This record gives sequence, C-alpha cells and structure tokens, in this order.
Amino acid sequence: MELKEIMQHNNFVVVGNTILEDKYAYKIKQGLLEKGYNACGVYKELNSINDVPFDIDILDLCINPILGLKFLKENNKHIKCVVIQPGAESDEIKAFLTENKIDFIEGCLLVGLKLYPKQ
Repeated sequence: MELKEIMQHNNFVVVGNTILEDKYAYKIKQGLLEKGYNACGVYKELNSINDVPFDIDILDLCINPILGLKFLKENNKHIKCVVIQPGAESDEIKAFLTENKIDFIEGCLLVGLKLYPKQ
C-alpha cells in the first residue's frame, strides 16, 4: 500500500506517546483528528491495540521498536496496513509483519497529511 492510498482510509491508531505535545506521536494523532480522521493512541492512552473501540485501517508505529514489536505481538485485531515511522523500524518488526502477512510501509503520516489529505 502506498502513502497516498493510506491517507484515504479513516480509522487510525497511533502507537506512541500521544499525550506529550512535543512528541511526534502526539503531532500525528492531532493532525489526523484536525483533518477529520478517526484516531486514537495506544501506549499512554489505551494500554493495548486490542482496546481500540473501532476497526483499525492503519496502525502507525511511532515508538521504540522493542515496544512496537511487543504491541504488535499482543494484538488480535485485523489491521489493513502498518506505517513504520522513522526511528520505529527494526528487522524484527518487518520480519513479524511479513510472517503474519500484514501489509506495511516505512513512511511518515505527517508527510501524508500534507501531501494527500483525505478527499
């Protein structure tokens, strides 16, 4: 899936610190909400991806790769695509996603919000 297609989905989950304003996870979640997307945070808001109260289109990893992999392994929900933000990537995450046939890209949702706003 390409970033342009990802930005046409509606339900986003940002895994990272979405509470502190200086964190990228916060900026991403707020940017999504401001543009009319449905978005919530996992880590400081919800404890698990499984706690998300809606179907997940896009999961955005904006967290230390070790924690990101932990959240992914605990997850039981269907995810259409995972976006791995710069700094959140690891060979283990990519191997896990590939083995579990979960589509993913390495990219930045802040760029996606600027270039491909929801139509």
